[in-house]
Amino acid sequence: MCVIKSYPQANTITRMASPFFFVFLLSALSLENTYASPNYREALSKSLLFFQGQRSGRLPSDQQLSWRSSSGLSDGSSAHVDLTGGYYDAGDNVKFNFPMAFTTTMLSWSSLEYGKKMGPELQNSRVAIRWATDYLLKCARATPGKLYVGVGDPNGDHKCWERPEDMDTPRTVYSVSPSNPGSDVAAETAAALAASSMVFRKVDPKYSRLLLATAKKVMQFAIQYRGAYSNSLSSSVCPFYCSYSGYKDELLWGAAWLHRATNDPYYTNFIKSLGGGDQPDIFSWDNKYAGAYVLLSRRAVLNKDNNFELYKQAAENFMCKILPNSPSSSTKYTKGGLMYKLPQSNLQYVTSITFLLTTYAKYMKSTKQTFNCGNSLIVPNALINLSKRQVDYILGVNPMKMSYMVGFSSNFPKRIHHRGSSLPSRAVRSNSLGCNGGFQSFRTQNPNPNILTGAIVGGPNQNDEYPDQRDDYTRSEPATYINAAFVGPLAYFAASRSP
Repeated sequence: MCVIKSYPQANTITRMASPFFFVFLLSALSLENTYASPNYREALSKSLLFFQGQRSGRLPSDQQLSWRSSSGLSDGSSAHVDLTGGYYDAGDNVKFNFPMAFTTTMLSWSSLEYGKKMGPELQNSRVAIRWATDYLLKCARATPGKLYVGVGDPNGDHKCWERPEDMDTPRTVYSVSPSNPGSDVAAETAAALAASSMVFRKVDPKYSRLLLATAKKVMQFAIQYRGAYSNSLSSSVCPFYCSYSGYKDELLWGAAWLHRATNDPYYTNFIKSLGGGDQPDIFSWDNKYAGAYVLLSRRAVLNKDNNFELYKQAAENFMCKILPNSPSSSTKYTKGGLMYKLPQSNLQYVTSITFLLTTYAKYMKSTKQTFNCGNSLIVPNALINLSKRQVDYILGVNPMKMSYMVGFSSNFPKRIHHRGSSLPSRAVRSNSLGCNGGFQSFRTQNPNPNILTGAIVGGPNQNDEYPDQRDDYTRSEPATYINAAFVGPLAYFAASRSP
């Protein structure tokens, strides 16, 4: 069963006609008046709890999702290294470092921007980040001159439907090196390590220094040995997590994070040397341009640093492509008000873009700034209101009255495309099911026996419809990078609702 995680991400979506905006507004207002606002703090807690369900390695005694057990305990042994730990990316049992590193970067960014608003969930966020960074450090430090970028044969794995605890498919180890480069996966790994180093700077200085030192080395590797990891690893990562956007966006993104972590002019100069970037209307584990623009714009907006004015303009151009009433909008919305980018796992783009909307609005508010989309004046609340609309839709304020976060509210997806959730736990059935033994459960219409609390699925189609079918992986499969980007907006709205 071959699961393709994403389509090539191009700016191919037709622009929404302006009359639709009024329909969008009316439907949004109607829905807002019909349903009570969601409990953002509960959603924030559950969005982080989800990561426990994706853990690989030896599980700790405080594991709350008790239907999961330790797994992948020999990962890396075929290469004579320890690569245990980390996360399974989605509903399968493979560790793909490219999306895992992006997940880690976004969790770290959420903690850096919104940590003061997270309350007790900040510690849970740090735990989720460290589960990934402990693994990424192993991948970066185990063998000099080599960066390990994944564990598990995806083609073999996708032919089976079995619990991670039962895996009997090849745990092949994949790496990039000077002769087989991977600037994209290396720069994203550097971004994750640099961003997380700031998360731990005060609470664990020694660990923070290790993360940053490793980030610098991995970023230098990405810069020195240029090439796309898709070309080096081909069918081992494609079509699952191909680097469709190339690697220049990751070089910009990685350098932006190292610049924020170090304030070293080397990274300023390197960023300038990359020249102009793409003009995207999307942000995801593959295409990082928009995220880099918003991150770099922070210096221009908050510090009035003219060296980064170019990125402030690029960030605002991106916002103009997203806002539904903008003359340069290239973003479709469903009748229910959901941003609709691509048919495959659309909510991954919704959560990532919503993070950028909220964060850029936060920068604008702190300095009382506005910008223009054509003749339209854009105030911070225009971005905040659109962000809130997306968050509310995902949490149940939509035509289906369904929460697309598992375990949140009473109406949520019950048949998600996720092996561990869909199969009886070891406590219920201790014997191994084998590669094909789980397909009987896969094909049934019964709800999954294990609740993957907090998981956000791929989401509804362009007509606001969600069939809740396990075999419809484009809509029913959760993924770490969908959740990671949602943490920040949830923290923002949870704090804004607090007494």
